[in-house]
Amino acid sequence: MRENCDVSLPGEKQANGHLHPFSQAINQLADIFLSMGFEVVEGPELETDFYNFQSLNYPPFHPARDMQDTYFVKNPHGKENLVLRTHTSNVQVRTMEKRTPPLRVCTFGRCFRHDAIDASHEQVFYQVEGFVVDKEISVSNLIFTMKSILSAFFEKEVEIRLHPSYFPFTEPSYEISFTCVNCNGRGCSLCKGSGWLEIGGSGMIHPNVLKAAGYKEGEWQGFAFGWGLDRLTMLKYKINDVRWFHSGDLRFIRQF
Repeated sequence: MRENCDVSLPGEKQANGHLHPFSQAINQLADIFLSMGFEVVEGPELETDFYNFQSLNYPPFHPARDMQDTYFVKNPHGKENLVLRTHTSNVQVRTMEKRTPPLRVCTFGRCFRHDAIDASHEQVFYQVEGFVVDKEISVSNLIFTMKSILSAFFEKEVEIRLHPSYFPFTEPSYEISFTCVNCNGRGCSLCKGSGWLEIGGSGMIHPNVLKAAGYKEGEWQGFAFGWGLDRLTMLKYKINDVRWFHSGDLRFIRQF
């Protein structure tokens, strides 16, 4: 039988894959965290009510739960409620239960909230979180850590500003702002003339969270911070609409 093709000819070249902007940002941030002595851990996206809320000082029926716009999932194997995690903070107590301090931990992953979708909000979004537990930890350590990570990520020196806020799992709690990377703090349309960009929440880990993890009261303390990875990536690559990330449009992905 006569051959239909010449097997000695070179094959067709296959196109290489391309990393999503989220993957690129996660890889860069993971390298920064690892260089500072942090361990990268993962947690489940389908979570129990205990790890997503109760262990983080959200008692049942606490009004602060309303801020989370949670997706609840029926549990076919038990009575405990399941939820699509609303934040990466579900990793905190899970990790503390398995490890003895000192701890330096970071985590990345998808979170889910029933938000109205627009240019800056999605119902599926990514967070990056870091927390430290040790003997003598202060807000100064928190500020230095966040400033170092953000400066390395944006490849320019930034300043950190804290505003008092409320989160059930930290006390005291702060909203974090940092120098606008577009105008270097001079004021522009991106930062609405303020020179600052808000990035997420932070604070000293609440004693009730340490207690839920089984740590002896008063023996350990720590800090935690959580940032929206979507916003960080948009600032890094100058993207103006969060909906592009999940569009599936290869013309968008190939730009990065």
